[in-house]
Amino acid sequence: MTAPDESLVGHLTELRTRLMWAFFCVALGVIICWIYSDFIFDLIRQPIAPFLKTETGGLVYTGVMDKFMAHIKVSVLGGIILTCPLWLFQLWKFISPGLYQKEKKFGLIFVLSGTILFLAGVAFVYYVVYPMAFHFLLNFGGEVDQAMITIGEYLSFFTTTTIVFGLTFELPLILTLLGVAGIIDKEFLVSKRRYAIVIMATMSAIITPPDVVSMFLLMVPLTILYESSVVLVGIFGQKKEDEEFNLRQS
Repeated sequence: MTAPDESLVGHLTELRTRLMWAFFCVALGVIICWIYSDFIFDLIRQPIAPFLKTETGGLVYTGVMDKFMAHIKVSVLGGIILTCPLWLFQLWKFISPGLYQKEKKFGLIFVLSGTILFLAGVAFVYYVVYPMAFHFLLNFGGEVDQAMITIGEYLSFFTTTTIVFGLTFELPLILTLLGVAGIIDKEFLVSKRRYAIVIMATMSAIITPPDVVSMFLLMVPLTILYESSVVLVGIFGQKKEDEEFNLRQS
């Protein structure tokens, strides 16, 4: 009974260590982004700026602390994006002990591909989803009523949606890792495709703004990412099976 308990304690200790290092990495990114928070705020404001009807063309706020807290939120979001390779590296350090020696050499590929996928999700929501969603939502119902959007409301929406899009684009990486670990295989993904589509459609409806356009804009890339995961799991999962078979034969 002691061995499993010791193993569990070891995993929890390792998890705590990796979370601490990830926190320190993000904290460093937050400090750097705080210095450039005005510039980052301008970038975040751009997707909705054409639809703002205030005299200065900016967002509004009603509380004394709202603007200060907004810059903190902006810095946190920037820190998470900026340090993406670093906290992905900590994630790899946590899961790599459970892999075979040959699989541990893929650490650089994991961090690089994870970073590209995360940034692709962030870029997709920023350049594609936000402009189309805001154009639809803020022009709906004519021009008689004017939107007065507060900083807190917009940043909460922007931050959550941006991070969620970045993480959802990690789908191929996650499924490929599960395939390499032998938890799933290509046949499993193919057989569960219909359930996966339902789950992705539900996620798209929950994550995105409440309109069909935004839901569709997330659903399409998620479906493409899932299908690419089927191919990747088929390739890397088969390689693992072949290596295990050769090992047993020898």
